Amino acid sequence: MGFVDRLRHLIMPAVVLGISSLAQLIRYTRSSMIGVLREDYVRTAHAKGVPFRTVLSRHALRNGLIPVVTVIGVLVPRLFSGAAITESVFSWPGLGRLAVDSALQRDYPVIMALTLVVSTLVILASLIVDLLYSVIDPRIRYG
Repeated sequence: MGFVDRLRHLIMPAVVLGISSLAQLIRYTRSSMIGVLREDYVRTAHAKGVPFRTVLSRHALRNGLIPVVTVIGVLVPRLFSGAAITESVFSWPGLGRLAVDSALQRDYPVIMALTLVVSTLVILASLIVDLLYSVIDPRIRYG
């Protein structure tokens, strides 16, 4: 089984995992952008004659992404739990399927190890989200 074949078989599970969170992310992005586009600094940039695309990318999108990044951080645990179901349905070996099989066989050491690995990954995702805040909005400083 080559790399291209594995990639081709990964399309459907990836779509299933991604589509479930996509609608929520789009809603948060839309509502955040609507709120940001009504702010005074966006109107000031328009009044100065800055092109709309520049206003959108430099001013509005950066400030509008902060709630979206927060939601992405919250969706990481859901991604791991959804992976267990998706891996079982598509017969794709992974951490989720290993967790389900271990739970059915009552293999407690494996379940404990998987819990430790997944919780570490969730904590790392939360750290990455916190660090992304300072990249998106330079006014946010950690010190």
